[in-house]
Amino acid sequence: MMDDEPIPLVDGQYWDIEALARDLRVAREGWRAAHRNHSEHGEIGFPSRLRLEKIIAALCGALFPLRLGPSFVRAHNEQAFVAESLQTALSRLYGQIRLELGYAQPEASPHEIELEVARIISGFASALPDIRRVLDQDVEAAYVGDPAARSVDEVLLCYPGVLAIIHHRLSHRLYELGAPLVARIISEIAHSETGIDIHPGARIGSSFFIDHGSGVVIGETAIIGDRVRLYQAVTLGARSFPVDATGILTKGLDRHPVVEDDVVIYSGATILGRVTIGRGAIIGGNVWLTESVPPGSVIHQAFAERETTSGAQLPAGHINLEAAAI
Repeated sequence: MMDDEPIPLVDGQYWDIEALARDLRVAREGWRAAHRNHSEHGEIGFPSRLRLEKIIAALCGALFPLRLGPSFVRAHNEQAFVAESLQTALSRLYGQIRLELGYAQPEASPHEIELEVARIISGFASALPDIRRVLDQDVEAAYVGDPAARSVDEVLLCYPGVLAIIHHRLSHRLYELGAPLVARIISEIAHSETGIDIHPGARIGSSFFIDHGSGVVIGETAIIGDRVRLYQAVTLGARSFPVDATGILTKGLDRHPVVEDDVVIYSGATILGRVTIGRGAIIGGNVWLTESVPPGSVIHQAFAERETTSGAQLPAGHINLEAAAI
């Protein structure tokens, strides 16, 4: 018998189902007893990631029916497809939001829950046309910003950054309306598919473009202006995590960067804390920043040299050894 093969039980079985089930029950009950204020969703139910994947896919198809919808959609049946997809997707999303609120608000009556869910789904549905218009600007920014892009259709179909921002625009609206768990699940669906991690609480302006994308992290309280471009492996994260008297991390503090309009951040850059990257600044690859940067600055490696410039291009191959003192 090989070393990595399981040893069979006396009766010829490889596991004892009753014992495993019993031990897992003990583990579950131990966790629940120790975390009464964060108990698992059980009796009421819990939003389903698998169902939300289908819902978001349907919403993507409704937003861009001829490109992200099924292959049978053509100009002559586009409007009927959009109407049917929205009816189905929004109805199912209503159910997922109701599951979240039913657990999150245990003291609320069923009628109060229904009223709140109706408010959220109504606000979300009415925002979809504006979300589509903002996404058009994001797609255009990707096409204009990447010389390898041959068409906006290619950008929409192929670019992970565009898929991530579609998910974010949808999840951010739900987050603002009061369904943070459903919103977070949607953002994690995009994270799994693209490698781009955008918290639904992040506020992102128009004409946003993430090129390549893998490894990008944008934290909950980050604020990003218009016409910002990021490259792969950029982190807009928190520098420190204050704790309360019991040692629990303090929630809700502004702890992520503010990136103003027309900023470019190149691959591998890490920007931490509630710092401000001024308008038109350029942050070079692999730079580590924990302080604010004035508008028009150029920050680049190897010694985090700073130059104030009105130009919009990094100096090619430029390293100033005197900058080591900065």
